[in-house]
Amino acid sequence: MRDAALDALVALGPAAVHHLLPYTRDRRSMSPSSSVRYIIKLLGDEALPRLRAIRREGPGRLRGSALELLVELGGADALDAIDRRAVERLVRIKILDERPVETPAEGGRWLAFPAHRLDDVVNSLGLHDMQPATSVMGVAAATQAADSLEFQDAQGERNRVYRVFITPEFENRRAEGPIKNWRMLWGNSFLDELDGFLLSTELSEHCGEAHFYVLDPYHSSHCWYVARDGDVVRRFGTYADPEFEGTPLPFEAWYKENADEDEVEMYVDGVPDAETAADNLSVAPGRQLAKYTHGHGWLATTHPDVPNTRFKGALPL
Repeated sequence: MRDAALDALVALGPAAVHHLLPYTRDRRSMSPSSSVRYIIKLLGDEALPRLRAIRREGPGRLRGSALELLVELGGADALDAIDRRAVERLVRIKILDERPVETPAEGGRWLAFPAHRLDDVVNSLGLHDMQPATSVMGVAAATQAADSLEFQDAQGERNRVYRVFITPEFENRRAEGPIKNWRMLWGNSFLDELDGFLLSTELSEHCGEAHFYVLDPYHSSHCWYVARDGDVVRRFGTYADPEFEGTPLPFEAWYKENADEDEVEMYVDGVPDAETAADNLSVAPGRQLAKYTHGHGWLATTHPDVPNTRFKGALPL
């Protein structure tokens, strides 16, 4: 019966939107909110004109849900000029007091590079449409929402474009070496499909130094990789053979010398923990203290023909 009801509602087309939209605001545990959103998404582009009309004409209680679903269905491209400017203004306001900043600490993969080399990173990776973003928004865009899509370029060729997030500048006074301020680049599809290890090596040619880190709790795996001036200096991988490559770095010697009886064996060849390596070399993910956070983050894409507004999915701010 539920399947039949769903089919009937979809068959109603845009006329169903006005009746369904109130249920998207129902926060009760047994509410039909998720089912209603699913139905509206099945309507696809058919629902866009009705959602835009609700944004312009009301009722007021539904305007917020209409905005969210417009972005879910068509990205920011689905918004009219007034709504797009309103969202951009809200992002700028949120950036002003976004402290402290949080980045995922439970798992993920990211690049780290010297903060003052941001322009070199943008040029090296071929990033476009740099847009200011809160860290909540940026992390969601690069790790949870759709962060890649296929498109047809002006020559009729099919290409894949990626969306990435570059964090604010984080100061780490424990970092080994003279560079204390670092930025992180997040983007699951980008790092997976274009190879984060290769990307960090290429970045180091332009920035002097770049790192790649992987925390994979599902496979109980850690990887960390340090490249300088285009060469691999040190790397570790839980399932690599051998696990360590390159000469141990100074921070690893400290852990080996200061290990207690239970840790001696762990640090015989070096530091096997990516988070510990990041904390000593650049910046580790997690909560960043406000006084050591500078500037704001950026969302960017990897092709000039595809701006951020083409990516579908509503993002938290």
